[in-house]
Amino acid sequence: MTTYAIDELAGLVGAELGTSEWTLVDQDRIDRFAEVTGDLQWIHVDPVRAASGPYGATIAHGYLTLSLLPMLVRQACTLEGASRRLNYGLDKVRFPQPVVVGSRVRAVVTLRSVAEISGGLRLGLSCVLEIEGAAKPACVAETLTLLLT
Repeated sequence: MTTYAIDELAGLVGAELGTSEWTLVDQDRIDRFAEVTGDLQWIHVDPVRAASGPYGATIAHGYLTLSLLPMLVRQACTLEGASRRLNYGLDKVRFPQPVVVGSRVRAVVTLRSVAEISGGLRLGLSCVLEIEGAAKPACVAETLTLLLT
């Protein structure tokens, strides 16, 4: 993991900031997410039925995949010099390929933009969630983060 000072970020636009560790997406994680969100669709929570479905097993919710980003981005890079780091939103999210239960994912994080705001910076990050051994990513997200000093 690489550490960056917030005052050096403007010079790093377009640079890859880091890659997270691989994280297992198991059925327990999928079931807990389903319970919390109320999204109990069979393709996520019924391994028997999903075995004869289009992917041969259950798959993670797209929003579960997306929700892994805060953890994975923090594994990919550390930012020093901010007292708070806040999720400001998303510009774009796509789910090119589902995450089949038992898969491992990781995030590759690239700095898209840096803008000065009152009290800090607004970062645009490009986050590509790769699936180990897969040709397509699970998720491609353009996130916005506020770094407040």
